Amino acid sequence: MSAPTPGGLLVSTHDLCRLHDTGPGHPERPDRLVAVVRGLETAGVDEAIDWVEAPEADRDALERVHPPELLDRLRDVCAAGGGAIDPDTYVGPKSAEAAARAAGAGLDLIDRLDRGEAAAGWSVVRPPGHHATSGTQMGFCLINNVAVAARALADRGERVAIVDIDAHHGNGTQDIFYDDPNVLFVSFHQFPWYPYTGKPTEIGEGEGAHATVNVALPAGATGDRYRQGIESVVAPVLTRFGPTWLLLSVGFDGHRADPLTDLGLTSADFADIVGDLLAFAPPGRRLLFLEGGYDLRALVDSAGAVAAVLVGGTHRPETTTSGGPGDDAVELARHIHLDRPLDG
Repeated sequence: MSAPTPGGLLVSTHDLCRLHDTGPGHPERPDRLVAVVRGLETAGVDEAIDWVEAPEADRDALERVHPPELLDRLRDVCAAGGGAIDPDTYVGPKSAEAAARAAGAGLDLIDRLDRGEAAAGWSVVRPPGHHATSGTQMGFCLINNVAVAARALADRGERVAIVDIDAHHGNGTQDIFYDDPNVLFVSFHQFPWYPYTGKPTEIGEGEGAHATVNVALPAGATGDRYRQGIESVVAPVLTRFGPTWLLLSVGFDGHRADPLTDLGLTSADFADIVGDLLAFAPPGRRLLFLEGGYDLRALVDSAGAVAAVLVGGTHRPETTTSGGPGDDAVELARHIHLDRPLDG
């Protein structure tokens, strides 16, 4: 294990996030957060991590992404004791408060990075967010945390790149920014799989055409396919877009041990993927958001490996993977987005 270099990592979380009650047997459970925190604490880079408490997001920031009625409904369901939002998505009495903290974490980290407090920030919270569309809560997600942060940045004139490496397509994030030329959305995900969006031909619309990039990978895809996709698709797209901020929706459910998906990644692959992507934004303009991941051992290992790479260290509980399918998926994304005039 190598020592971290200066720069530092801010990690934002809150105890309320563990009180978001999804009910017995639900895969999106409080133990997930415990596992991620343990992974960060055991990565050997404690001296480079500063833990901060996530504040509540301002209502105005939430309403830039979600209509008031959706936020009011969440509050009212939780105040009544909780229940089902959709067949997969449950809330308890504290879930609305947890969601407000989960959304507030990213906004607070932006403020802190603006002040130069660290090289990167990581919102280690639950509930996750990337399936929440502007008007719909689904897929374990209540408020779209990464979209709230991206909207705040774009509204102040930043060019924001969001790269989503959760195994499930970030349909909510895509939906929110589908016609926005100032927010680039890139997703690597298993396809076809829940939520059955994220086809390569979904590229954005209007002025946002080609600001949505979907690398739709088959079951069994390994780390080399992600690295290939970053090199041949994402790197030229990001270079052309010229982001001033990089936001990563980091779900660890692409791990080969995850019970809900069929991808073939390891914790070392996640470290490589995140490490490769960091090159596209300067220190102080890099922000991560915890999304999925449902095997607790994989969460410990993957979170630790990513935390280490964020501060210039090395923590590799596993080796990288290669040889899986997906070359044609990467080539299709490259063809759709790069085999065209640069001003097209």
